[in-house]
Amino acid sequence: MSPRINEEMTFQEILKMDPAVAKVLARYNMGCAGCGGARHERLRQGALAHGVDIKELQRDLNAIFEPQK
Repeated sequence: MSPRINEEMTFQEILKMDPAVAKVLARYNMGCAGCGGARHERLRQGALAHGVDIKELQRDLNAIFEPQK
């Protein structure tokens, strides 16, 4: 079963899952890989702070783990 990213996960947890996560976050102008708050800040909090739609962000992050067609 592929990993699923949820809005309660911290950025640190998410970033450890796959290097492509940082690229998706960068597309949303979220430089979370270099942020000191990544250890404690949850995806939901970061999306809210950056004015990002959490559902779209989750969709794009989880697409990393979908099988390629």
